Amino acid sequence: MAIKPNYQFEKRQRELDKKKKKTEKLQKKSLSTDEQKSPNSVEKIL
Repeated sequence: MAIKPNYQFEKRQRELDKKKKKTEKLQKKSLSTDEQKSPNSVEKIL
């Protein structure tokens, strides 16, 4: 008898991968916006 695939496990792994990619993307986006804001804020103070 062949082993049946565990679809729930596969689906959970895909969901975790999507969530991980999404959080990485948000972190990258927030870092880039912080870098853009910091030089501007320094110029405003001067």
